[in-house]
Amino acid sequence: MAMAQSTVTNQRLFDTIPFIPEHYPQRVAQFEKEPVVTGKIIFLGNSITEMGRWDKLTGDSTVVNRGIGGDITYGVLKRLDDIIRRQPSKLFILIGINDIGKDIPDAVITDNIRKIIRRVQNESASTIIYLESILPVNPDRTNFPQHYDKNQHIVSTNALLKNLAAETKINFIDTHSFFSDEEGKLKKEYTIEGLHINPKGYDAWIKFLKEKHYL
Repeated sequence: MAMAQSTVTNQRLFDTIPFIPEHYPQRVAQFEKEPVVTGKIIFLGNSITEMGRWDKLTGDSTVVNRGIGGDITYGVLKRLDDIIRRQPSKLFILIGINDIGKDIPDAVITDNIRKIIRRVQNESASTIIYLESILPVNPDRTNFPQHYDKNQHIVSTNALLKNLAAETKINFIDTHSFFSDEEGKLKKEYTIEGLHINPKGYDAWIKFLKEKHYL
């Protein structure tokens, strides 16, 4: 099995372009215009992160949002310089659902996130890193069909990410369980269309993070 995964990884038999390729450079250009202030909290990820008003939710106007809609682990790897130069006090990483939507293998997603973590550890040693598990989806909706048959892929990838967090000695946050209903689907009351989170979901998310003393 390990050999098969390695072969897939090396041959790159999957799409590594973000889902909204035109949005990525727009967001990166916006980030580059922002002043570099060190020691702040950063939320890093895709649209689920981008859509969060983390400064309002946390009550901390200095919190930095580094979400890019449609982004995948390859995109995060390419823009880590922006994170490193800001030397965050805390870094919350949530990435992978779009990789899963593109059928990028679990092992490849995990390896890319390992590279993200290791670089931050090596170049921003004081940063406390929190790796959040990939959220469930709810296939009862029809807006994002490429994501909706992937709940088992999400579960298996999250198992690898939990092990990765232990391996790299960082904090693992089980957001998947928090957002799951009794069938393992994204709770309807917390989602817009089965993939993204609504305001009620973000409020519950922040409360959960605070109760667990992550914030």
